[in-house]
Amino acid sequence: MRRLEMLSNTIFGVAMTLLAYDLPKASTFARAPDWIDLVRAYAQPLIALMISFIVAGLFWFSHHRRLAVAPEGSRGVVFLNLIFLLSIVILPVTNGLYGAYRLDSVVAIIYGIHLTVIAALNALLWLLAVGRRGDPELLAPAIFPVLVFVVGTVVAWVAAPAAQFIWCLAFGAPLAGWWAARRWGN
Repeated sequence: MRRLEMLSNTIFGVAMTLLAYDLPKASTFARAPDWIDLVRAYAQPLIALMISFIVAGLFWFSHHRRLAVAPEGSRGVVFLNLIFLLSIVILPVTNGLYGAYRLDSVVAIIYGIHLTVIAALNALLWLLAVGRRGDPELLAPAIFPVLVFVVGTVVAWVAAPAAQFIWCLAFGAPLAGWWAARRWGN
């Protein structure tokens, strides 16, 4: 699992760096841009970058917490972790698409499905790590983003521009863990 941790640090670092790859370059402008030109060129990609970077950062943090809780794992758990890391590697692709066409319903749905898959894999790995003890303080922050991303993806189906505001609620996952600990914790 220590080797998996080192691999995951590299994967998360590269994926989070590549999120900025699709930002418009200075050569995009024929002349020195004014404020409106900058907003038109950077607003959508920056919104997508911020959402994806924070999502990746939260899942990186969750991944490390999970590896600390379950420092050993079976071959199946390692394989599932690799699938989880693959879903992180693909994040710059869907982020670039979402950054360019954020207001399009189909693109927002694809992006939402991708976020949901990442969250679902993370939650499944947490369920496997915690096992039978089912600590609500550990499981709530893993399950909460799945629910938020599912709701956000459904909202994207109806109103794509509104989905980004729903997805941002997933950043409240640590609060869900705190609340679960207070409500059901020992």
